[in-house]
Amino acid sequence: MGFEDTFKALSDPTRRQILQMLRSGRKSAGEIGEQFGLTGATISHHLNVLKGAGLVSDEREGKYIYYTLDTSVVEDLMAWLMQLRGGNDDEA
Repeated sequence: MGFEDTFKALSDPTRRQILQMLRSGRKSAGEIGEQFGLTGATISHHLNVLKGAGLVSDEREGKYIYYTLDTSVVEDLMAWLMQLRGGNDDEA
């Protein structure tokens, strides 16, 4: 998993909205899907892209899968951007 996966995941407005939703806490795929006029398969695709990019993690509880925002990739990306900007190399 590299930054290219992160940028691809972040390039879609629906996926960015999903990430915003997850800022308030974990949600099931159904809870996420309720906010969009999309099929379950489409929501599942978006969640799989986010998961593949390391932006969300999932956990199964019974028959539900809950998704949680994972900020570690974002932190790595921010550190890289700070290096490009001329930030302190010790912060990376």
